[in-house]
Amino acid sequence: MGEVLDRIRDAIIEMKIEQASALTKEALKEGLSAIEILNQGLILGLKVVGERFRRDEIFLPEVMLSARAFKAGFELLKPKLLEGNYQPRAKVVLGTVAGDVHDIGKNIVASLLEGNGYQVIDLGVNVSKESFVQAVEKHKPEVLGMSTLLTTTMPEMERVILELKNKALRDKIKVIIGGAPVSQEYAEKIQADGYGEDAQQGVEIINKWIEERGSSNE
Repeated sequence: MGEVLDRIRDAIIEMKIEQASALTKEALKEGLSAIEILNQGLILGLKVVGERFRRDEIFLPEVMLSARAFKAGFELLKPKLLEGNYQPRAKVVLGTVAGDVHDIGKNIVASLLEGNGYQVIDLGVNVSKESFVQAVEKHKPEVLGMSTLLTTTMPEMERVILELKNKALRDKIKVIIGGAPVSQEYAEKIQADGYGEDAQQGVEIINKWIEERGSSNE
């Protein structure tokens, strides 16, 4: 049974979308649990991809294809995970801010987060400050992530943070921002909690926050 998990991992690394789906189905037929397939197959593959991306061994197109392969397998597991006792590490709300319809980076972050055990509520693109706040009120996430690829829409990030303050929600969540025109300095200026230079770094920052939160609750 371990062989099929290794093949699933390799399918993610090698960007084989149809193979990832077929092997996930095969693993389920063999009697492997959804959580076992997720943790020992899909997630392991995506972690390797993330590490290679950070080392500049692969680039954005390859990461996108690997993320799609992960998604193909993960979607097959979702119903089984919901039936069982699977508990996500935390909830993360993601979205591209109002005025911007770019979503490649956000989608990669979403897949990497799912691969790290998070429940992701993806609001899509061109998300208004009101929609961000409503999602925070409804889902009560631990983290809110915002992205933009345009300098003209960067101010929307600050507007969302101010709206969270107005609704007395800001102190309840961590806010991370990312995107080509964004920087650590800008994150500090608008009082975001963090900035991810790339998708993998963003996930690592969120992992650190959740680990620290878990330690403080012990």
